[in-house]
Amino acid sequence: MRQRLHIKEEVARCLLCEDAPCTKACGKGDPARAIRAIRFDNAACVEKWISDCDEVDLERAEHACIHYDRPIRIRELLKATYFETIATNPHLPDLSITFCGIHCENPFFLASSAVCTNYDMVARAFEMGWAGVFFKTICMQEIREVSPRFDAVKEGTSFIGFRNMEQLSENLYEKDFETLHRLKQNYPSKVVIASIMGQTEQEWIDLAKMAETAGCDAVELNFSCPQMRESGMGSDVGQDTELVTFFTAYVKRSVNIPVIPKMTPNIAHISKPAMAAYSAGADAISAINTIKSVTLGEGSEVNGCQTGSGYSGKAVKPIALRHILAMVKNPIMKNIQYSGIGGIETWRDALEYIQLGCRNVQVCTAVMQYGVRIIDDMILGLQNYMAERGVGKVEDLVGELLPKFYLPAELDRDTIVYPIIDRDKCIGCGRCHISCMDGGHQAITFNSETRQPHIIGTKCVGCHLCRLVCPTGAIGISKRIAKK
Repeated sequence: MRQRLHIKEEVARCLLCEDAPCTKACGKGDPARAIRAIRFDNAACVEKWISDCDEVDLERAEHACIHYDRPIRIRELLKATYFETIATNPHLPDLSITFCGIHCENPFFLASSAVCTNYDMVARAFEMGWAGVFFKTICMQEIREVSPRFDAVKEGTSFIGFRNMEQLSENLYEKDFETLHRLKQNYPSKVVIASIMGQTEQEWIDLAKMAETAGCDAVELNFSCPQMRESGMGSDVGQDTELVTFFTAYVKRSVNIPVIPKMTPNIAHISKPAMAAYSAGADAISAINTIKSVTLGEGSEVNGCQTGSGYSGKAVKPIALRHILAMVKNPIMKNIQYSGIGGIETWRDALEYIQLGCRNVQVCTAVMQYGVRIIDDMILGLQNYMAERGVGKVEDLVGELLPKFYLPAELDRDTIVYPIIDRDKCIGCGRCHISCMDGGHQAITFNSETRQPHIIGTKCVGCHLCRLVCPTGAIGISKRIAKK
């Protein structure tokens, strides 16, 4: 276990370089690709990229590392992971799924954002393997952006959360629809969805019709952008059920392609606007857009001024999943499909959305940070997961976890699961004792001489804070028993 934790910590240090010097120096394999596979939850596939490498090859790769602090311990990292490699199934399942009646080669889409603002960006993503795009939101207003427009809450070199003040497409709407037309012509098997935002009934209708004329497969209605500088647009609409109803109905009556309203999380009960969209005939729901936030990072001011804006990245995933669950569990909203957005970096993140009922997922912040290349590990990881479980279709995963969700009042409160300490893994750091004493139920003692923690069963309430703070995974779960 200590070795596994070392792997995670070391791989997190990797800069994931462009045209990686380590791979160029190696000669016989691709250690950079192997490290990226570990970083994005595909450690079991490392053998694919280093099976022909010997000690000398990996040593050359390590010496070529350009890390700003100290080289990544490539030899130790890849050797340790290689021993955990499992044979990948040669017959990997097909990831195709339908969404609003549209065939998708896999469930991975680019989200409407800075990652898809022109033809070349989207074409490159399609070539890499992304199934489709929700193109950056098109409007009829003049968009003038601020500088700088991004800020991040970071851990090391990675974003925990990402704040952006960017609005909609800065291109003329005619140019964007020409781009969408070209994309659909040149990539007919890919799914091209126009995201639009109007300010009046007629603007919504006109933009939707132009999307249909351009050959788009569907149209997404952006009711949720949190930083529009003009009133009556973005999340102003998404928080008003009447406007959601009217604008969805206007568009739905005007086009024959699927209509997909995009919900704002900046609301107490997301089901209210979602039900409004549903009642107006929406074919699917996209959720969520970014969360209104304030960050005060260095360099985040705009000419000495600050403002609130949208927050995304892996920090928002639990919030996004909560909103998805609220809509999917709503008994009124039957026969409507969902596209999940928020904090998706790996195939496991995507899987969670699918298991809660989404038929595809949209990715933005991870692409901004790591590039469209992450699609490789998303596809491979989900395929291997399905092969390992014997699942033949993505469809079979959609909503499979919903039966596990209950109201708090319905949960079992008559049994308990005690934590248990694995002495072979415990290094005696005492973190469990500190947290239990100061944030738990004072149920752990710590012997400073032997550096051994001990759980006091009569005080332990089974909260498992100790397990969560343990840095080595030395605290596990025992059998569930009846409370005394």
